[in-house]
Amino acid sequence: MRVVSSLARLYPFPVDADADLRRALAFLGWEPPAAAFVRASYGLWLLGLGLAVVCAVAVSLFYGLVTAALTLVAAAALTALPRLFATARRTRALADAPGLVGRAVLSMRLSPSPERAAEFAARHGQTTLGARLAGHVRRARSTQASALEGFGTAWAEWFPALERSLAMVVAAGSLPPAERAAALDRALTVVLDGTRDQLRSFTEEIRGPVTALYAFGILLPTALVALLPAGAAAGLGVTLPAVALVYDLFLPVVFVTASAWLLARRPATFPPPAVDRTHPDVPDRRLLAVAVGGITGLTGWVVTGLAFPPWAPPLAAVGLGVGTGLVCHFRPYLAVHDDVRAIEAELTDALSLVGRHVSNGRSVEAAVAVAATELSGPAGDLFERAVAQQRQLQIGVERAFLGDHGVLDAVPSPRVRESVAFLTVAATYGRPAGPAIRALAEHVDDLKRVETEARHSLQSVCGALQSTGALFGPLVAGATVALADGMTGAKTVGLSGGETTLPWLGLAVGGYALVLPVVLPTLATGLVRGLDRALVGFRVGRALVAATVVYLGTYLLVGGVA
Repeated sequence: MRVVSSLARLYPFPVDADADLRRALAFLGWEPPAAAFVRASYGLWLLGLGLAVVCAVAVSLFYGLVTAALTLVAAAALTALPRLFATARRTRALADAPGLVGRAVLSMRLSPSPERAAEFAARHGQTTLGARLAGHVRRARSTQASALEGFGTAWAEWFPALERSLAMVVAAGSLPPAERAAALDRALTVVLDGTRDQLRSFTEEIRGPVTALYAFGILLPTALVALLPAGAAAGLGVTLPAVALVYDLFLPVVFVTASAWLLARRPATFPPPAVDRTHPDVPDRRLLAVAVGGITGLTGWVVTGLAFPPWAPPLAAVGLGVGTGLVCHFRPYLAVHDDVRAIEAELTDALSLVGRHVSNGRSVEAAVAVAATELSGPAGDLFERAVAQQRQLQIGVERAFLGDHGVLDAVPSPRVRESVAFLTVAATYGRPAGPAIRALAEHVDDLKRVETEARHSLQSVCGALQSTGALFGPLVAGATVALADGMTGAKTVGLSGGETTLPWLGLAVGGYALVLPVVLPTLATGLVRGLDRALVGFRVGRALVAATVVYLGTYLLVGGVA
């Protein structure tokens, strides 16, 4: 934030900041006031304008205009980024909306107290939404207001269904038992239907922008590569620096801006499990990844230097080296993701079994022990380890699962932890908790169904982005570069001896071909699964390796045929 303060000094005049920017900065908790960001954007524009004048005088008018345009974009981004970050954080937070309502509903099934339901939903939701609800719970103690209703009103602008659903939860507290269950079921249906409707509307809204990005950001630029030598020969001002400026700066900026806009507008995300280096099943492979990437990059440099033009080795070293390094580093993270997903897939059956046994008169501890013998697979192994800890250490269900060194320490799944947390609360209610546990199983199943529907609908729109970044885009780029070199009489092998109108064109377009497997898989993964660092890193690494091989291989094959 020192940069913002420094740039703000360049424009010391008073400014007005709009309410959206102030609210975004307050939500993010960033220290500089909104007026400082506005002054910083004006200061950056003044600084860039001076630099643009220098470039126009010292170099050319074209580069002066380019500098001015880039400065204008950077100045606008300075006030737009806080809004985008705040929107993205709210979006990620709202992924927990169905889960939060579900926790409140489960608490109401055991004890019809909206205040206790709010406390339970906030305490057992380790998310941004849960933390915000905890703040409303603290304020409600002194104001006697409803924490759930106040919380729903605060988030109504971004998710109206959450406000309606929580209002139904509060109203259910004053209904007779016969009507309360139906009202609580209706509250869950409202929030789940709201999630479906928002994702369905978002999927339809992004079809046009994604298609435009695909057509004008990928197809058209790659197709025009073959015409660049003809334009240069005709004296149209097509020079290698201009090509590099368009393909390696302008187009990447367009891609990143469009991706940020699309990701910020996503109404809800269902992110993968949050796995970091502290997880016991994630070895520290940073040095190994650097070594593997370095060796692969060096090998790619040497091999391509034998059969490709002199611009190819740097591309091979970067694409293959960075790609293999990312794959090597993030592969263990994905193995943990797979294990957690396997447990979540069996969670519904596990909860149903526990709920049935509790309804038949068993305690929650005994029901968990019996369910462990009836389950097979990862969930059964998890329950067996918890039962073993209970017997060996003489502890309860909560400590066996959630305590220090509990069996869920290695299972970074909020859904699993919240479900087990409810079991520990239900343990004090005996047989009446059985139907509530079975209702929890149904709720978990509904959440999985909504998540699956959301991913399938988004995958139908975003499926082509990842394959384009890794295969189709580099394929077309490699072919058009080979055709462009063929038009100028350059040889495919040993181009250093050939005369070209645009020397090193392959490097300039190759940089663009390596931008595609970074931006497009990141966008597709973020839209479908959420911006998880490990998942994005692994997919980008895999796409970089594929794109490098496809780009250079296509250049060699098409150049040889031509």
